[in-house]
This record gives sequence, structure tokens and C-alpha cells, in this order.
Amino acid sequence: MVTLGVRRWETLGDSVQGANKRVNQDWYACEGTGHGDDPLVLAVADGHGSAVHARSGLGARFAVDRFLLRAKEFGLAARDCHEPGRLARLMTYARDDFPRALVQDWRETALGHWARHRAVADDGAREPEQDEKLVLYGTTLIGAVLTPWLFVAWQIGDGDLAVVEHDGALRRPLAPAEEDLGDETESLCGPQAWRAVRMHWAPVFDEARAPRLVVISTDGLSKSFASADGYPEFVAGLDGRLTAEGCDGVRAALPEWLQQASRYSGDDTTLAAALRPFGVVGEDSTPVEDVGALETERKTET
Repeated sequence: MVTLGVRRWETLGDSVQGANKRVNQDWYACEGTGHGDDPLVLAVADGHGSAVHARSGLGARFAVDRFLLRAKEFGLAARDCHEPGRLARLMTYARDDFPRALVQDWRETALGHWARHRAVADDGAREPEQDEKLVLYGTTLIGAVLTPWLFVAWQIGDGDLAVVEHDGALRRPLAPAEEDLGDETESLCGPQAWRAVRMHWAPVFDEARAPRLVVISTDGLSKSFASADGYPEFVAGLDGRLTAEGCDGVRAALPEWLQQASRYSGDDTTLAAALRPFGVVGEDSTPVEDVGALETERKTET
């Protein structure tokens, strides 16, 4: 049976401008507590940033804002997921309808902004097609909603979702089977973008077995490591610091960690995380190394 008195989650997040960027094209948000009447919502978005995506910083903000609204509504609807058949209907909605609604919300917001702030064009230049306008705002998005009964996450494009389970196991449930090549990635501005949205579905039947840490981040963080093991080791170190010290000390150190990452990746770097206080730690958990010690895993400048 689900435990209804889930404790409040603690959150932290920050975003830094990439060393090679003129402006920060990322956006993020952490809102809510995780109680039944106040779902916790995390989101990060990474605007593509190239010349053909000249308004992608705005696109990232629109993506996060639209996701917050949709995810809060979804989280409140999940209060009734214990009713017969309700959980299955919620899963179908989360898999099929939520991505369509989210993409439509984002497109309407981007096109509305274009209509209010048209680019100055040379005389005789044609009006861009709708898809061309949307490309200007292109962005990725990762978002999650946590309630006492349900943990659901969605992703389009690159970036990372990492989950530390109640027993210390670290998972990346939305990692693609094959990494994107170079700077290519799926995008909210793509045709039929809802088809590219990946979903992680995890009902919570026992509070003690709920995840103890959820981390979402843009690819500026994972790209800063020299090996594929660097990012999981960073998350394990973050979990260790949070478990040992709580959120306050980590919040203070997070901007410098992200700044360090951005110096190696050259990209905007953003992280949002939720910690379940007093999470259950398995007795056989092995100590994790300090996040700061991962400097040796960073890419070296060439």
C-alpha cells in the first residue's frame, strides 16, 4: 500500500554560462514539495544556440515554463491513481497524450512570440514558413514530476536523467541506446517532435523504496568528462555529499562545480536535483568519492 505521508523533497539547482558562449541558452526550474497537493516538478532545457536557432534561449525558457504547467496538472491528477484502472489510464496519458500536448503548448508559445516580435527582414524577403520560425527557438528538454505515488520523467534530445534508488543503485533510465553524433540531437522544433519524447514511468508503492535522489542536467555536464564513467561517478559523489552533509553545503558548492564543468565542455551547464531526506541507504553501500575529486576525470585542454 502506498504511504501517503511522504516527506518533503529538498531541491537544488543552478545554471552557468559556457566558456565559449556569449549568453546562457539553458533554463531550469525546481518547484513544489512532492506532497499530494503540491507535486515536485524539475525541468532543464538546452537551447541549441547556433545561428539558425537564434532565439533558442527563449525556446528553452518556453519549454520549461510549459512543462511546469502541464506537469503540475498531471501530478495533481495522480492523487487518484489508487482508484481501479486509474494508474493504467495515467500511464497511457503520460506516454501518448502528454508529449503531444507539451509540444503543442511549446509551439504555440514560440509562434506567439514570433508574431509579437517579428525579425526585421530585407525588403522583398518572404515570410518564413511555420517550421522555419520554430527552428529559431529549437531546444531540448528533460522534465520530471514526483508525487507520493508516482515518479514520471520525459526527455527529448540530449542531456541526462540520473536516479539513485533507495538502495544506492544508480540508473539512467532515459539514456538512449545510441548516443547522438556530434551536435545532432532531437528537438522540440523537429517535425512530429512528440514522437521523439522518451518517458520513464515509476509508480511508488512503498515510500521506503522511492528514489532518494533524482538529477537532471544538460549535456554541458556530461560532456565535461573524459570517459563515459565520469558522469555516473559525479552523480554518485553528489549523492554521497548530500547524504553526508545535506543540501545546504552542496548548494553553496554547486555553482563552482558547474563552472568547472563548463570550462571543460565549453557549453552552458545546468543541473536540477531533488533529494528525499532521510532516504534509506543500503547497509552494503560502498563509500563514494568526493565530487571535487573528479577533477582528475575531466577532459584536459588541448
